[in-house]
Amino acid sequence: MSTPPLAGAGMPPGAFSGTQAQAAREVNTASLCRIGQETVQDIVFRTMEIFQLLRNMQLPNGVTYHTATYQDRLAKLQEHLRQLSILFRKLRLVYDKCNENCAGLDPVPIEQLIPYVEEDGSKHDDRGAASQLRFASEERREILEVNKKLKQKNQQLKQIMDQLRNLIWDINAMLAMRN
Repeated sequence: MSTPPLAGAGMPPGAFSGTQAQAAREVNTASLCRIGQETVQDIVFRTMEIFQLLRNMQLPNGVTYHTATYQDRLAKLQEHLRQLSILFRKLRLVYDKCNENCAGLDPVPIEQLIPYVEEDGSKHDDRGAASQLRFASEERREILEVNKKLKQKNQQLKQIMDQLRNLIWDINAMLAMRN
């Protein structure tokens, strides 16, 4: 995160806080979520780099090793861990800010977020459990009827295919006898 510039000699101390508040209002929850997502991606990338460094690093178990190479890899590892710590702090700040922005919001039921159009065009209202159950049973009955009709049509198509197969067989047999 960048630090805000210090108030200048000609600027009163309270003048900068107004511009800071305006900048804070411009950052909405969606952009904070995007920043959080990018931070999580950075954390995953840094973690993968750390594991790659650890895989390539040899343990100093009495085998001859280059001290300079070991020290360089150790410094890289420590730098990655420091950056990972910074990214986690940044993610915590973003999380806290999102929770702060969403604290005053009333939780909206998921059902209200889904657009719903009734047959008469009126808005969705709570009908009650009985009407929903009736609607579900009617829908199930319709599905069963459609499935029954579909099975009948499939049976008819199978019979037609069998008849065509027998007809073609008879035609081929007659042609073979003629030759």
